[in-house]
Amino acid sequence: MRAKIQKTYTPSAKDIQRKWYIVDAQGKTLGRLASKIVPYLTGKNKPTYAPNLDMGDFVIVINAKHIHVTGKRMNDKIYYRHTGYPGGIYQQTLREMLNRSPERPLRLAVKRMLPKKALGHQILGKLKIYAGKDHPHAAQKPEELVL
Repeated sequence: MRAKIQKTYTPSAKDIQRKWYIVDAQGKTLGRLASKIVPYLTGKNKPTYAPNLDMGDFVIVINAKHIHVTGKRMNDKIYYRHTGYPGGIYQQTLREMLNRSPERPLRLAVKRMLPKKALGHQILGKLKIYAGKDHPHAAQKPEELVL
């Protein structure tokens, strides 16, 4: 008599249960905070993780303007962007970017740790970053995430 073959469990889109988490970024280091947020966004912290599905939870980050970096990165770290036209390269230091839009450095750090395809864009949509301590997601009853 043949042994019964067990099938591998594969989650489907209807099996996904999302939670809302809130993280206070005050005094946290930029890269370390980003690397702690990514597993919650992708769903790698769940036992039912599947790399082809968006299994992650929503993450709200508050106090992004009070983020910390080590060394001389505040003045030495340079972000580049290009318009696509000849001579259209722009550069901006981390200090300038934090003054102009405090949410952007953390969003870029998290974005660069995610997959570079459509799934990565979908996952990044679940990240909500706010410069201050106020956010409009109180109705979702987010859990405090201590990192």
